[in-house]
Amino acid sequence: MGSDSKELLGIEPLELRFSFETKKQISCSMQLTNRTDDYIAFKVKTTSPKKYCVRPNSGIVPPRSTSDVIVTMQAQREAPADMQCKDKFLVQSVVVTEGTTTKDVTGEMFNKGSGNVVDERKLKVVYVQPPRPPSPVREGSEEGSSPRASLSEGGNLNYQDTTRESDEPPLLSATRAHKDAEDVTSDSETSALISRLTEERNSAIQQNNKLLEEMDLVRREISKQNGGFPFVFVVVVALLGILLGYIMKR
Repeated sequence: MGSDSKELLGIEPLELRFSFETKKQISCSMQLTNRTDDYIAFKVKTTSPKKYCVRPNSGIVPPRSTSDVIVTMQAQREAPADMQCKDKFLVQSVVVTEGTTTKDVTGEMFNKGSGNVVDERKLKVVYVQPPRPPSPVREGSEEGSSPRASLSEGGNLNYQDTTRESDEPPLLSATRAHKDAEDVTSDSETSALISRLTEERNSAIQQNNKLLEEMDLVRREISKQNGGFPFVFVVVVALLGILLGYIMKR
């Protein structure tokens, strides 16, 4: 029914402003207000479904109540020329019977060809510079643009269903899976190194104890035979001390 139909949901704001930064996910919110006495079902679509996640992307707004919708833009590798964005969003709404739940919301409800009375509101996307550093020229050019003029443009734009936050793009999912695999491999290598060092330490301690026992045995045998500590015993003790020091250094 377009802009001439009865407004079922009030939408604030009418443009989605993203404080744009490269390689960073950015979110903004919009508020859907039902000022009627009916239950209103809504669905959010966009011209760039792989670029945005919407939570929730469909649902029910009870009479005289409000629903918040969070729109998240996936991390972008580079900023567009002149910080201009041609992406658009479409919010469709339709009256439903009391008792209808979010799970009952289907795309067929918003098919005007089936005779349904569907209210549609178009929203534009605006990129703004982050708070730092201030740029009077850039801010002036952004404030000078009129959101109303763009809302009437692109009547034949191809709006598609948006994805929920859990339905993230395959590339993003693959990147996260690869990072998780790297983390697991790194933890495995660290554990193996710690285990090997512990085994070497225990082995050195065992060899040290064995040498001490042998030295004590030699001392006792020589004491029994000669009643003292002859030169040979001193030499043996010195050699064993040198050997023990070498092992401990390893």
